Amino acid sequence: MISLPKTFTPLLAVDDDTGLLLSVKASLMSAGMPEPALASDSREVIDLIKKYPFQLVLIDLIMPHIDGIALLEMIKNEAPHVECIIITAIDDVSTAVQSMKFGAYDYLIKPLQTEKLFISIKNALEKYELRQNLNLFEQSHTLSSLKHPEAFKDMVAQDEAMALILHQAETYGYNDYNLMITGETGVGKEVLAQAVHRLSVRASGPFIAVSMPSLSKTLFEDEVFGHSKGAYTGANSEKKGFFEEAQGGTLFLDEIAEMPMEMQAKLLRVIQERELYRVGSTQARAIDVRIISATNRDIREEVEKGNFRRDLMYRLNVCHIHIPPLRQRPKDILPLALHFLNIHSRQTGKAIHSISPEASLVLSRYPFPGNVRELENIIASSVLDENGKSLSLSSIKSLQNHPAPSDIPCSETLLPLSELEKNHIHRVLEFTGGNRTHAAAILEISSRTLQRKLKLYET
Repeated sequence: MISLPKTFTPLLAVDDDTGLLLSVKASLMSAGMPEPALASDSREVIDLIKKYPFQLVLIDLIMPHIDGIALLEMIKNEAPHVECIIITAIDDVSTAVQSMKFGAYDYLIKPLQTEKLFISIKNALEKYELRQNLNLFEQSHTLSSLKHPEAFKDMVAQDEAMALILHQAETYGYNDYNLMITGETGVGKEVLAQAVHRLSVRASGPFIAVSMPSLSKTLFEDEVFGHSKGAYTGANSEKKGFFEEAQGGTLFLDEIAEMPMEMQAKLLRVIQERELYRVGSTQARAIDVRIISATNRDIREEVEKGNFRRDLMYRLNVCHIHIPPLRQRPKDILPLALHFLNIHSRQTGKAIHSISPEASLVLSRYPFPGNVRELENIIASSVLDENGKSLSLSSIKSLQNHPAPSDIPCSETLLPLSELEKNHIHRVLEFTGGNRTHAAAILEISSRTLQRKLKLYET
């Protein structure tokens, strides 16, 4: 028997006892974990490993044809990055030691303790994800090395800082885990979410974007879950909510940290149970969506403050991408400005094809607190005021008083080498959300060296 879910799954369970396989599947799904793929013939496992991107394999020890230890060794030879958990009725120390020697993550004894199984699976998947993230940060990434650059057709990126972001998007696009995108307002979180959707197995499905702050408490259930006919006065027909509209695709929840607590509890239940009830209905409706959420806040800080549910954060923040602000990727400013210039010149019917050197200098120096969104607004309004063939500084009224780089005194630009290093470490730590392991990888120094420098600079 081979059973494969319709959508991506990181789990494969292998056991010649089909009854046990189905029991494990039911237990995992009831706990809100991904539906596992199932295989009852160990001879078919390696072909499945080659064809599908499994992250964790649950392996029964005693099986006909190929036993668990031999299969473990074969999997590790074929795909060493895949985690494996051995499951057996034999409580034998030598067998457990042998399993660990061949690379098993854990060794569980039947009858399975459900809670212990869940913890082991969760930890094994977290180990896999951590290793993948470390590999991602340790690799040298360029925009030219993207496998699917067409997925980012709506994005303008030339700065090295964005190369890592787009490679992360490719990596997370291939799995079906919920993803949280963080970054300041206006950095382009929804545009990146759309790119991840195009890269995913759900690309042919809908992409539904919802601004959470726009939903009032009274309309939340109706808008998100829908209603049945006659649910309340004026409900003259059935209505699908955002979850059902996104069925088979991606639901993008923007500014998720703005949700009140009572709404968070309702959202958590739907994510856990993968089903919902329309307002006024007792019929459960199965839900198959991937959730990409976004926020400009530090979600973990919101949890510590008591503003956001910890369990909901864990459900939404399985994968995470942080987009740096525009001021930290200066090579993107002028390409973005030209991109917006072309768009708004066409819309206004003006033949403006370039930006003057003076205007370019000021744009390059401006910190853009409103990020990409502010840049587009500046270019759009400037195009309306421009009467020439090139966008001049005089038409960029909002930045006319902002100094160009040549106007900055030398004492502010010529800093000691130690100060430059300190500032750069600060920028990298901010970019990684304070993760020192990732920061050390980007800086190409050891974690110990980073720790020593932080102590030196008293950061």
